Amino acid sequence: MMFTTKCAIQNIRNVAIVGSGLMGSGIAQVSASSGLNVVLSDVKQDSLDKAMKSINKSLTRIAKKQNGSDKEKADYVTLTMSRIKTSTNVSTAVTDADLVIEAAIENIELKRGLFAQIEQSAKKDAILTTNTSSLSLEDIAKGLDDKTRFGGLHFFNPVPVMKLLEVIRSDHTSDETFATLIKYGTAIGKTTVACKDSPGFIVNRLLIPYLFQAIKMYEREDASMTDIDAAMKLGASHPMGPFELADYVGLDTCKFIMDGWAAKYPDNPAFAASPLLDALVAEGKLGRKTKEGFYSYKNTNKQ
Repeated sequence: MMFTTKCAIQNIRNVAIVGSGLMGSGIAQVSASSGLNVVLSDVKQDSLDKAMKSINKSLTRIAKKQNGSDKEKADYVTLTMSRIKTSTNVSTAVTDADLVIEAAIENIELKRGLFAQIEQSAKKDAILTTNTSSLSLEDIAKGLDDKTRFGGLHFFNPVPVMKLLEVIRSDHTSDETFATLIKYGTAIGKTTVACKDSPGFIVNRLLIPYLFQAIKMYEREDASMTDIDAAMKLGASHPMGPFELADYVGLDTCKFIMDGWAAKYPDNPAFAASPLLDALVAEGKLGRKTKEGFYSYKNTNKQ
């Protein structure tokens, strides 16, 4: 039975999540379904309302797939939803949190501003984390007074489905903070992997350059996109080829990550830009979400 929601962590009972988009709402869902009290914060009430509807829909879908009576399934959804509160005031949202997870957009100045506000309002022993996928923890935490309580929790989309959680520590993250973050990840049902504060951590540091190498191979006319995709699916057992995967991730996202690394490490050839990718993004062809990227999705039902 899946309807047991007792959390194994004794020193983390209250979680505040800043940002209610796909990542933030997913983190709220898995935390609440594991027995934690959650405050989900965003600047717009409309965004919070949308997130709560999405979480309810996701929980209902999960419950339907499990064994148990209709009442047990309904109670699971109701109980989990009851653990999630919302707030449009970040300072108020983090006041009682044992763990704060920032899940805002990938903008360094925005994140620094949020953490200045969060550190001022949160408990002195609260652990502060970011869900960044590409920015440096050191850069984000530059203005924090106590960097020992700061770390990274990189979830993957969709959060309720993806089992992996990258737990990242900077040079300042204390052993106690890091150990608690590992325990939190395990308690919410994730497989945790540890990583230092390095570009892209584990997954994106390997994935994004791989995608760019495939694009550069095509730019050199070494092989066609379809042949490269077929080769990696059939020869390396990848579920998607690199061009299919780039379209799925979003070409703007790929470019944003690589541009950030290139700016910080200009002499690293692995972070060189792709003229083809730059052109597609400039034309608004961002992949599946715009129905066109490396491939066209206009005549399919795929989203």
